[in-house]
Amino acid sequence: MNARTARSRAAMLDGPVWPTLARLAAPAIAAMAIQSAMSIVETWYLGRLGTAELAGVALVFPVLMLANMLSAGAVGGAVSGATANALGAGDDGRAEMILRAALLIALGCGVVMAAGFWLLGPAFYALLGGRGAVLELALTYSDRLMAGVVLIWLFNMGAGVLRGAGDMVRPALLQGLVAVSHFGLSWLLIARLGLGAGGAAWAMAGAYAVGLTGLALLYLSGRTAVALRPGAVARTLVTPLLKIGALAGFQAVMTVVTALTVTALVGRLGPVWLAGYGVAARLEFLMIPIIFGIGIALIAMVGANRGAGRIERARRIAWCGAGAAAAIVGTIGIASASFPTAWASLYTADPAVIEATAVYMRRVAPCYGFFGLGLALYFACQAMETVGTPVLGSLLRFAVIAGGGIALAIAGQASPERIFTCVALGMSAYGVVVAGGLRWRAWRPRPGRLSA
Repeated sequence: MNARTARSRAAMLDGPVWPTLARLAAPAIAAMAIQSAMSIVETWYLGRLGTAELAGVALVFPVLMLANMLSAGAVGGAVSGATANALGAGDDGRAEMILRAALLIALGCGVVMAAGFWLLGPAFYALLGGRGAVLELALTYSDRLMAGVVLIWLFNMGAGVLRGAGDMVRPALLQGLVAVSHFGLSWLLIARLGLGAGGAAWAMAGAYAVGLTGLALLYLSGRTAVALRPGAVARTLVTPLLKIGALAGFQAVMTVVTALTVTALVGRLGPVWLAGYGVAARLEFLMIPIIFGIGIALIAMVGANRGAGRIERARRIAWCGAGAAAAIVGTIGIASASFPTAWASLYTADPAVIEATAVYMRRVAPCYGFFGLGLALYFACQAMETVGTPVLGSLLRFAVIAGGGIALAIAGQASPERIFTCVALGMSAYGVVVAGGLRWRAWRPRPGRLSA
């Protein structure tokens, strides 16, 4: 164990909770915020081209969100948690094997995802309400984005191993490199060369190619907490890692399926409402980095303490981090509901789109704190290898939104206000169920599945 890793492990196991959590979360939040800023910049450029471009990319946005949530939060979170458990137990060799497994899993998942959306993309985006020019623009963006989705998977999974080892700063710097590359490529391909939605997709893929190159050079330098060395990958490691990642991934998939359901419901109200929802969803995507940043820190701290057998400290850390996430995100939500047109005005001058965004903000934004609470606890559960309660919460959220939306549609009362109210109720139910389930039901991790 090198000196950097030893210091990080000592702080996570014996240091004061709040200062250590803040030190780990700050660069992780910065990294995730930078990642979200890429989507905001993309939306800003596309908003200057017209409503059709905004609506077309809005159809694909949940797919990009899915790729990042799976590779950085779900499967990537399982990898981070396994790394933290291994290093908490002092097993460097196992951590190195986890890194090799993570890269193999990333490669396979990226290829499968790309093939799936290349084959099923036209029917999928049409099902969401894409028609005519909007559908054509969605396919243009999606087809090109899928050409680089493997790069997104490899970058996020490789960075996840570093974060699981308590190294938050260098992944944040690498994410900054991705963002700077994306800003420059977006300006070149969208604004200067006029490639529109296709240029936006190439800019995203190219930026991750630059970031992955930097990550590879960092690992090859030998100055990382977990070394990248040739070697075998034991099936006894990969199988449970995939199982935990799949269950955590189900939560991420349900989050995106819920977003797709809302997109489909709103898409049938017309391109103005779809564009307005797409702009509003960018704010939610901007808040996710705060939750993810705290959650990533929770994975490292909770996982390290679990690996060392300090279960009670792990639980206390989880509740501290989740409370902080709920407070921060909830405050942003209340501010957004109080000034609902300010956000939309950054992207468009169309008064109809601005008002559509404001309608969503007034109803949904006050409930953001519940989502922050539930999602932060989901990350802590990954480190404890007990993600059943967050999955149950995500299912309930989907049931409230989809069930409510379908019922309104059947009754002929599917107004934007009523649909957005269902979204708010589902978001609140998610946070209450996850927090309540973990408060009143003891966590029962199964020691040894990944940390032995």
